[in-house]
Amino acid sequence: MLEPPPAEPPPAGRDVRDRLSLWDRRPQPTAPLSDRQTDSVLELKAAAENLPVPAELPIEDLCSLTSQSLPVLLTAAVPESTEDVLLKGFATLGMEDERIETAQQFFSWFAQVQTQMDQDEGAKYRQMRDYLSGFQEQCDAILNDVNSALQHLESLQKQYLFVSTKTGTLHEACEQLLKEQSELVDLAENIQQKLSYFNELENINTKLNSPTLSVNSEGFIPMLAKLDDCIAYISSHPNFKDYPVYLTKFKQCLSKAMHLIKTYTVNTLQNLTTQLMKRDPSAVPNPDNAFTLFYVKFRAAAPKVRTLIEQVEQRSEKMPEYQQVLNEIHQCYLDQRELLLGPSIASTVTELTSQNNRDHCALVRSGCAFMVHVCQDEHQLYNEFFTKPTPKLDELLEKLCLSLYDVLRPMIIHVIHLETLSELCGILKNEMLEDHVQNNAEQLGAFAAGVKQMLEDVQERLVYRTHIYIQTDITGYKPAPGDLAYPDKLEMMEQIAQSLKEEQKKMPSEASFSDVRLEDPESCSLVKSGSAESLNPRHQSTISPADLHGMWYPTVRRTLVCLSKLYRCIDRAVFQGLSQEALSACIQSLLGAADSISKNKTQVDGQLFLIKHLLILREQIAPFHTDFTIKEISLDLKKTRDAAFKILNPKAVSRFFRLNSNNALIQFLLEGTPEIREHYIDSKKDVDRHLKSACEQFIQQQTKQFIEQLEEFMTKVAALKTMATQGGPNYSLSQQPWAQPAKINDLVSSAYKTIKTKLPSTLRSMSLYLSNKDTELILFKPVRNNIQQMFQKLHTLLKEEFSNEDLQIIACPSMEQVNLLLSMSK
Repeated sequence: MLEPPPAEPPPAGRDVRDRLSLWDRRPQPTAPLSDRQTDSVLELKAAAENLPVPAELPIEDLCSLTSQSLPVLLTAAVPESTEDVLLKGFATLGMEDERIETAQQFFSWFAQVQTQMDQDEGAKYRQMRDYLSGFQEQCDAILNDVNSALQHLESLQKQYLFVSTKTGTLHEACEQLLKEQSELVDLAENIQQKLSYFNELENINTKLNSPTLSVNSEGFIPMLAKLDDCIAYISSHPNFKDYPVYLTKFKQCLSKAMHLIKTYTVNTLQNLTTQLMKRDPSAVPNPDNAFTLFYVKFRAAAPKVRTLIEQVEQRSEKMPEYQQVLNEIHQCYLDQRELLLGPSIASTVTELTSQNNRDHCALVRSGCAFMVHVCQDEHQLYNEFFTKPTPKLDELLEKLCLSLYDVLRPMIIHVIHLETLSELCGILKNEMLEDHVQNNAEQLGAFAAGVKQMLEDVQERLVYRTHIYIQTDITGYKPAPGDLAYPDKLEMMEQIAQSLKEEQKKMPSEASFSDVRLEDPESCSLVKSGSAESLNPRHQSTISPADLHGMWYPTVRRTLVCLSKLYRCIDRAVFQGLSQEALSACIQSLLGAADSISKNKTQVDGQLFLIKHLLILREQIAPFHTDFTIKEISLDLKKTRDAAFKILNPKAVSRFFRLNSNNALIQFLLEGTPEIREHYIDSKKDVDRHLKSACEQFIQQQTKQFIEQLEEFMTKVAALKTMATQGGPNYSLSQQPWAQPAKINDLVSSAYKTIKTKLPSTLRSMSLYLSNKDTELILFKPVRNNIQQMFQKLHTLLKEEFSNEDLQIIACPSMEQVNLLLSMSK
């Protein structure tokens, strides 16, 4: 029997496994693994657990394998017998020629089988290890390649940064060069642009010095514009080198150009004037060819110079040289026009004067109309040459209008008629200034100045003649006997009116007296009495002879005519002064005429005459929408007089030399200062005041005429009662000798008879003078009231003082009888 083989050392695989187990033995692992490495080992272990059955294992042992043994590969062929299997196993171990006969051979065989099994068992791990080692070697090679590549990339990056830095630097250098190039180009262009203004000097000089240059050529105006640009540019840059030299040279070129324009324009205008003068050497054209000579020729030549003049006008505000040339052209144009128009206008004015030598109004109207046409035509002709206005044109036209003024003024200052002067004012003020000048103020400004000067002369002459007229024809008027023939002339006119009414009844087709107006030429402009503006309007059929203008007192008619002429001709302030003077003079003349009529006729005629004409004055001055108030300044010397009396007092001599405020001289200087006082005089109120006074006098006089005796009786009774109330003796009116019933009866009968006899004549006079029921009633109402009040007082007194028997003796008329007697005044 074989002996067991001696113990052999553990195989190398087991030793390796033992060592490997020390790597991860806890708690002190020799080579601790990371989580990822641990996971990799576990995956390898799982893959190695399912090992295939060794091929040399006997078939009988297949049934004894546990379920945990690795299954035989499906691809392995099952041996047909045990002997074949064993043969293959021994062949695998290289012992197919050997036989196991002894235990030693068996143990040797078993050891080989076990070794082979261990090798087969670890072959997978070794294969995986080799596989992983190959991967490790490849990874190491890759890492080496990656590290080498990184080193190359780092080298490339350093080279790239170097190249990029160099490229950026080159790019910046190129950009800087391009920028410098652009700046140099701009600088060159700027220098070239600036030099272009200086370089133009030679070109402009060449053109200006060219003998073929003409101001009408196409290149002249562009050259002028370029010259202006050069001068403007150089003037705006005084810091340039040679600035004064070039500016002076360009100014010289500009002077040459201006000289060419001026020469051409002046020669054109002078040639036109020369041609017209040659055609008519005396420069006095007849009216037929005046327009052709003076306007058509100039208008035809205007386009030749208008373009150049427009260029000068456009630049006149920028450069003084252009303005100077424009002024010279204006002066030349106006001189030529004056040379042509002056003699023509003078001859035309002379001709108009000869044609209207006696008609001043027609002369002024025709002369002003002629000058209006001249001014309008001259402005239109001026606009053909120029686009901008000049005050010199108005100066020329004022000078031309002065020739008309020089002719008209000597004639105006010798006009003495107010009608002519007022008509001249109307022509100048209304027709010329308000109609013509206001509608065309721009072209007629010079004409308006001449007309205003002429109007001032006419107004001054009118005011002067008005003062003389007031003094001579109103204040100094000496009335003729026929002017004071009141009421005869009124009665005569009433008879004429009555006869005309009778004739009208016989011939209805003829005009009635209500349509007849006995007026003189002076009264045409007056406001008609009885018009809508009258104080007491009435129908024309009831017109009074006293209301006819021809029947007015001459000073009233002249005053109203004078005011009507002045109202629209002179200033308001001057009119107020003259109206006050005229109305005052008229009132004084009426007062004198009323006194004369009262002396020659009756007092009633004088009073009614004054009342009627004052009513006419108040009625006729009402339409004048003005204030008739004037202010007068006077010096009041009352304090000076009182102070002089004090200083001349002998008691004041001792105070002359006092050195205090009680000095007589100082007091005289302080207290004796004269005062300036202002007085306002209202002519309209003056008329009302005199009218009120005249009406009161008439009322008082008529009342006295009717009941004077009764008033005396009532005055005695009032005095007697006053004595009794003041402590005198008691009285009995019936016992007084002058208050006997019989005497009272005489007084009452006399008063009643006076009223009955004189009242109709009074009413007749009022109707004849006033001829207005309303006015008559207003004027007579206070008289009637006074009479009624007197009889009422008398009735009351008689009832108190007398018995019924005495009342029957007195026989005082009742109030009904008195009222019935006075009712005829209604």
